[in-house]
Amino acid sequence: MTTQATDRLQTREILVAMAAFAALCLVALSFAPQLSEPDDYAYRASIIAMTHGHFLSLSTAQFNALAAKLPGSGSGLIVPGRAGPAIAQWVQLSDGRWISEKDPGYPFFAAPFQLAGLIRLTPLFYGALGCLGLFIGGRRWLGRYGGTVAVCLFCSSGAALLFAWRDYMPTFTDASMIAAGSGALLWALLAVEATDRRRTWVGLLAFAALEAAVFVRYTNVVILICAVVAALVAWRVRAPRLPGAAVGWWLGSVAVTAAGIAVFDTAVYGGPLTSGYRPGEITFSLTAVPTNLRYMPPHLIEAMPMLVLGVAAAVWIVRRRLRSTQRDDARRDYGVALALTASWVGVWGLYATYTWTAHPVGSTLQVVRFYVPALGAISLLAAWLVITLPLRATATSVASVAAIAALFGLGVWSFQSTHQFSGTGHYTQRSGTPVRPGGSVQPGGSPPPASPGVTVRRSHG
Repeated sequence: MTTQATDRLQTREILVAMAAFAALCLVALSFAPQLSEPDDYAYRASIIAMTHGHFLSLSTAQFNALAAKLPGSGSGLIVPGRAGPAIAQWVQLSDGRWISEKDPGYPFFAAPFQLAGLIRLTPLFYGALGCLGLFIGGRRWLGRYGGTVAVCLFCSSGAALLFAWRDYMPTFTDASMIAAGSGALLWALLAVEATDRRRTWVGLLAFAALEAAVFVRYTNVVILICAVVAALVAWRVRAPRLPGAAVGWWLGSVAVTAAGIAVFDTAVYGGPLTSGYRPGEITFSLTAVPTNLRYMPPHLIEAMPMLVLGVAAAVWIVRRRLRSTQRDDARRDYGVALALTASWVGVWGLYATYTWTAHPVGSTLQVVRFYVPALGAISLLAAWLVITLPLRATATSVASVAAIAALFGLGVWSFQSTHQFSGTGHYTQRSGTPVRPGGSVQPGGSPPPASPGVTVRRSHG
């Protein structure tokens, strides 16, 4: 293929990927924003407080002033003796200051957009970075149209559309950071023709994205650990001729980030492994696995139908590796699939033990967000299946277009069926309970009484 023909092909790939992302933006921006759950209100308060110069916690006077300004609390409760409504899922520390229960990272990434009056663009901006990472990683691994198909699958899921629409929720943002990091790291590991310096810098950016995702949601550390293991294994087997200095820089970045988060948590919550949640409020147990396996699959298939393609791809790659032990491409695909599947299974396996979702009540909007961080890995695996279909070139192209169009249709249907969820009637709100740093309840601190008719479970995450 001539250089001119190659350039035209690359341009078409980029344009198709951009069209898929534009479709996601169009759907997400076509509906008025809505604060659907208490989580939205908690994050909104943190972001707005940060734009006022309050980066960690608020005094009682600042908290009351902020609550009075916000149009609605999200809690359904009025706390006696406090001006303005309660702010959902905020807690009081032992020194009397107030802070959100939520992991502190997202406000740092969203506050600049809030300050500019562009908060709705927050998830879309990071979504664009996620698509960029998937494109370069998918194209390097799968060749022509590999990155394009990965981007199309990522943007077509109902989960992506739903959480790209929710501007005050971090779900699509951290999933996009993970997608960006996963794709960039995939490129750095496979790009043997690139210079060592370029691979080092791209890998460093990849780990920075994954580390940012951990700061947004601490449980994303599972995916970061998988990335560290993948880099170490790639360096040890020396298959992609990965320089040891690059791995050293990457692991150094991870160590600095881990130390920074530990110092942050110690300064704010009183310990390196503590948060704003009270002890026992967030629980994981193996006893929740059977119940989650019973109730979660319909939600996951509705929100991310391409997971079926991802599972099929993982099985096919393993089967292909067992039958073709001497083929370089089979070994490469097996290694990549193993790393992607590990990050996918890691985060889904963790939340399979989450007791809060182990019940028959709850909408897709509520429960599926814990599983969205694996969206990038699923998209890359599913793209492998679409790209490597054992068909003729024309048939493969037609099948690919048909599959992506069908998935976009399912995604829009899923989004429309869930975005109208009002967020009322399914939460127990106990914001206002005094707690010590790390989450323990102060002596004498009791939950405020609920308004008449307010019942329900609390939203976490």
